[in-house]
Amino acid sequence: MANLKDIRLRISSVINTRQVTNAMKMVSAAKLRKSQDALFKMRPYASGIEDIFNTLFQELPQDISSPLFKQRPPKKTLIILITSNKGLCGTFNSAITRKALEWVKKEFPGGKKDHQFSFFIIGKKGFETITRNKLPIIGREDNLIQKPSYQFTSFFIKELSVRFVKGEFDRVIVFYNSFKTAASQIQCMETLLPIEVVRIKDQKRHIDYIFEPSPIELVESYSHKLLEIKMHRIILDSIASEHGARMTAMHKATDNASELINTLRLTYNKARQDNITREINEIVSGANALRG
Repeated sequence: MANLKDIRLRISSVINTRQVTNAMKMVSAAKLRKSQDALFKMRPYASGIEDIFNTLFQELPQDISSPLFKQRPPKKTLIILITSNKGLCGTFNSAITRKALEWVKKEFPGGKKDHQFSFFIIGKKGFETITRNKLPIIGREDNLIQKPSYQFTSFFIKELSVRFVKGEFDRVIVFYNSFKTAASQIQCMETLLPIEVVRIKDQKRHIDYIFEPSPIELVESYSHKLLEIKMHRIILDSIASEHGARMTAMHKATDNASELINTLRLTYNKARQDNITREINEIVSGANALRG
């Protein structure tokens, strides 16, 4: 059995760890509330914009000429993987990275010779994992989640759109965690480019709108705005998911530390009692020896 000094030192160490994990839980809880507010304000706006575009799509008499809508054989694929810059957030990073790697393995079995793929990583942790797997990475940007802003997202989308139009890749896939609750995140995959046109003819919901300018001009003019809003919503989703995952992980770590402290204290008391009993036995034995 470990001596009393070692047990006391371990109890002290676990208490210090519990204080750290509890403080991290409180910090993550505060950040989660802030990121939740931003996400919940963004979601209805993003959904409304997508509904407007879907309505416009129903009125299009012809194909859209904008290169952002152009469907090409997916010979070159860009995979945007969104993770976090910091760890201690449970399976937040490993789950979404594993989903992306499994998709790559399924989509490109044996490394198709006529198909190419590359990663653009948002977040330090995803960069480390993809680098370890020795997969091609064409870029990395940590500030999109470190200091999220719509202006920064807009600039990122403009650069991405230019490279797509130039033909550097034929499609852009995004992997990210979608926020459900603080303890639950959903690993999602969405196609960012080309923009998919959804045509759903529903006569019951059809309204004869008057458009100025024409629907096709509106769609082509605001296609960049649709991409910016969609990407910013995805980033806010990932940030809220990260703080929720970290808060949950630190809450569990704090509870585990408390349980370990109780166990160590029981061990300490048992060891202390054994030492006292042994010392009493030695005293009694010595007294008996002197009498004899």
